[in-house]
Amino acid sequence: VRLVESGGGSVQPGGSLRLSCATSGFDFRKSGMRWYRQPPGEERQWVASITDADDGEATNVTPTVTGRFTISRDNDKGVLYLDMINLKPEDTAVYSCNTQTYWGKGTLVTVSS
Repeated sequence: VRLVESGGGSVQPGGSLRLSCATSGFDFRKSGMRWYRQPPGEERQWVASITDADDGEATNVTPTVTGRFTISRDNDKGVLYLDMINLKPEDTAVYSCNTQTYWGKGTLVTVSS
């Protein structure tokens, strides 16, 4: 199983980013997927989830990002996305994707003026 995140970077408050998680080694279409983040000096936090294709690809996000972050998936490509708008300094973190017990190494998002 391989999960590889990309798309992180440095942006100013109010900016946008799209994170991607390229996957391989498992049946992506049948797997629920999640995004987590770990801010500097803090514990890892759940950010967003999306169920598998058979379960309607239902999504859920943590309240602090509601209306700003959107999780989605491309089952044909095996890629998970996190679209982030109106970014705030408190969104600064390493963002990682997860399925079952597997994790990517993460991609750093820094929001600063």
